[in-house]
Amino acid sequence: MTSEAMTTHLAGATTTLCRAWTVTRRDGVVLGFTDHDRDVEIDGVVHRAGSGLTARAIQQGTGLAVDNSEALGALTDAAISETDLAAGRYDGAEVRLWLANWADPSVRALLFRGSLGEVGRKGAEFRAELRGLSDALNQPVGLSYARGCSAVLGDSRCRFDLTQPGYFSERILEGLERENRVFSFATFGGFDDRWFEFGRVDVLTGAAAGLSGLVKSDRIKDGGRRIELWQGIRAALAAGDLVRFTVGCDKRSETCREKFANLLNFRGFPHIPGEDWLTAYPRAGQGSSGGSLQAGTST
Repeated sequence: MTSEAMTTHLAGATTTLCRAWTVTRRDGVVLGFTDHDRDVEIDGVVHRAGSGLTARAIQQGTGLAVDNSEALGALTDAAISETDLAAGRYDGAEVRLWLANWADPSVRALLFRGSLGEVGRKGAEFRAELRGLSDALNQPVGLSYARGCSAVLGDSRCRFDLTQPGYFSERILEGLERENRVFSFATFGGFDDRWFEFGRVDVLTGAAAGLSGLVKSDRIKDGGRRIELWQGIRAALAAGDLVRFTVGCDKRSETCREKFANLLNFRGFPHIPGEDWLTAYPRAGQGSSGGSLQAGTST
């Protein structure tokens, strides 16, 4: 989108142009980068020079085809660090690419808006895929008939309040095993065995603050508790860090009723016929009393 002021500037005999990237991570951190040799401020965000960030030509088209490009740059602690990339802090981050007049940054045009896709690293260099807004239109959307609930615990369809006492717990980390995948606690009472299975853990303090993981198993053992994640937290954790465990749901109607008292908002179909019923057919010698048809039985 090109403003009238930018059009006038481009039509002039000389131009003072640069490109600038505004990156907004999912944890709310906003960073700015520019290929100019001086810092440029846009919308209150200082876009730092010297980050080594560059971008390839943007491919854009009409229709619903996905616009895409790539951002290339060097890994530096002052700009984008290897630790943050490995931890996934930039996964899905929003990206805006500007063509700006560095002499007057209020004169600018938005060249690209989208998100970071796949990020690759090689030595001290990183390469990040930029995905346009139309990428979301390529994602499958829809509902299917299934026994289990299709809602996400606590979302607008589930409507369960996860801030209620008894459905979360904030704990100080004690024991860590297997690359930040297993947490062990000497005492962790007040919750049933497997209470947090299929739930999540959020890291609140320390080097991994802002990251989260999904709980694979939650078992009470020898008076303590052992919680294992499906995938380890991709940043440094240490004993003493504060974490928050949130209750899990296995999507069954019985769990919705007994664990959450939320059956009114259950989004599954627990009484849907199974595959045996769907493949059943009348056979000679089978009773025909008008009762329900059951696979392999006579009525």
